[in-house]
Amino acid sequence: MLSASANKLSRLKEQAEEHAALIMEEVDPERLGYIEVGTLSRDISITETMATGDVLLQKDTYLSHSKALSYTSQALSQNLQGLRNKGRIRRMGTKLLYYLEENWRIWVMSLWIMIMIGLFTWKFFQYKHKSAFVVMRYCVLTEKGAAETLEFNMALILLPVCRNTITWLRSTKLGLLVPFDDNINFHKTIAAAIVIGVILHAGNHLACDFPRLIHSSTDDYRHYYLHDFGSRKPTYTDLVKGPEGVTGILMVIFMAIAFTLATKWFRRNLIKLPKPFDRITGFNAFWYSHHLFVIVHILLIIHGVFLYLVHIWYRKTTWMYLAVPVLLYAGERTLRFFRSGFDTVRLLKVAIYPGGVLTLQMSNPPQFRYKSGQYMFVQCSAVSPFEWHPFSITSAPEVCELPVAGKSGLLRANDSTKKSFPKLLIDGPYGAPAQDYHKYDVLLLIGLGIGATPFISILKDLLNNIVKMEEQADFASDTSRTSEQSNASNESTAPNRVLPKRNRTLKTTNAYFYWVTREQGSFDWFKGVMDEVADLDQRGVIEMHNYLTSVYEEGDARSALITRVQALNHAKNCVDIVSGTRVRTHFARPKWKNVLSKLSSKHCNARIGVFYCGAPVLAKELSKLCYEFNQKGSTKFEFHKEHF
Repeated sequence: MLSASANKLSRLKEQAEEHAALIMEEVDPERLGYIEVGTLSRDISITETMATGDVLLQKDTYLSHSKALSYTSQALSQNLQGLRNKGRIRRMGTKLLYYLEENWRIWVMSLWIMIMIGLFTWKFFQYKHKSAFVVMRYCVLTEKGAAETLEFNMALILLPVCRNTITWLRSTKLGLLVPFDDNINFHKTIAAAIVIGVILHAGNHLACDFPRLIHSSTDDYRHYYLHDFGSRKPTYTDLVKGPEGVTGILMVIFMAIAFTLATKWFRRNLIKLPKPFDRITGFNAFWYSHHLFVIVHILLIIHGVFLYLVHIWYRKTTWMYLAVPVLLYAGERTLRFFRSGFDTVRLLKVAIYPGGVLTLQMSNPPQFRYKSGQYMFVQCSAVSPFEWHPFSITSAPEVCELPVAGKSGLLRANDSTKKSFPKLLIDGPYGAPAQDYHKYDVLLLIGLGIGATPFISILKDLLNNIVKMEEQADFASDTSRTSEQSNASNESTAPNRVLPKRNRTLKTTNAYFYWVTREQGSFDWFKGVMDEVADLDQRGVIEMHNYLTSVYEEGDARSALITRVQALNHAKNCVDIVSGTRVRTHFARPKWKNVLSKLSSKHCNARIGVFYCGAPVLAKELSKLCYEFNQKGSTKFEFHKEHF
């Protein structure tokens, strides 16, 4: 009980008596009810060795992932050999290729920045040769240059949030060149550029352009601005209350509100305000305020019609920038409105797991087609008619088929239609990095906490394909045996030798799933899936690894007893005492360098897809490790990240 408390294993404390009895059963075979202190250490050591031996003899995943010490040296030897065989020019070319592939986001950002610099410079020098420059000087040049970048970015900021378009584009060849997986981060980056543009544009207008204009001499005004502002020189108030001034100020106010409430301090309720001001914090405030962009874009078009110093219609370029993105986004919202209205679903089962994880099991509309790893949005009108909440899809695309050969499907629906569940609307599916898993020879799936959710669908899909391939192989074997025994009746039995319809050829040969969590109760989320994989994956295609970070690492005295009980219980009952599944739970955090080293040694010349979902900190470490291993050996690691 002390050991369980030190490692924050509350469930283990409740089973302390049971596990103590298990230890006594092993060390007290004569059932004396006691053991001598002098023999305790020796007996525990012998028992643990025997238990480990039993486990290694069993064909399951309990210790299959334990890495031998020779893996590191083997990988290092292969990597060094690979470097020796490459010439200097070839090594430099390989490094350059890897650098370009691993840092392609830099090139997209560079292109975007170059476009902004080009637009700013074009307007800057264009107005340097206009009469307005004589009075307003560099204020008007900076203001007009910033305005051009603002028009570009106000149009571009809509594209990263066009979910259907992004989902389609990422499945094309363009997905190899453009970082569609980072669309929201790019959206935020554009917003930051808009803030800078607004400061330069509005700041120069209010603090420089207007004062210079109203303080200009009568002769200068009549010579340079008479055809722009009329015969009477305007006052500062006249400039501000005009259509350009009013629309500009309103846009700044609305954008300031949306930007402020979108920051993590307000969006995540990190700032505690007294009532009733507490309503301006939280996700709902962020979501509703973000829709002020509709008003902002309308004001932007009006603002562009009444531009200062521009009177020819084709030189008022605001509408040209906005036309395509606005129409595309409007089409997206229209499509989502009608599609979500038709895709009504029935709730079959609702479960809330430890950690506040909500699981919904629902009917699948006929028009709803998805890939493993994708996500969708769910709306419950009983909660709110406006809120759409993202949910990862954990079912595989084909597991809801009718049972084959008397076997039950992988998804066991618990029909609870007698209960009165609220109606749901769904919108999606939408693309995610994990949906491209089938392109790789080997998969390394890494989830932190709830970040494991996108990979459950992939595991089910892989398992579904494994089961089907085994059924097809058995069917072909039985048919071949029958054919050999009845050679004389080939023609009459030919129709019976038609094989079932095959799925697409599965390129993936192995998958490694690493789930790292700090709460023991988290293992309840996917307990059924883990046991199902352990039962049905007879060929060992899928290898699963659970890591519980609240427990001291293996070898630490504070977790030694837990490790011994864990080995004993699994040897006897084939169940891990921590997760409650057949998959062994490791303690502390994985050593990711060792994990990649093992895969590099085991799968030489393979293309390994590394998919990660979790906190950004580990993403940087994994990306760096993939880059390092790509330069050393023949195995290629391709890293993909997703954040919740």
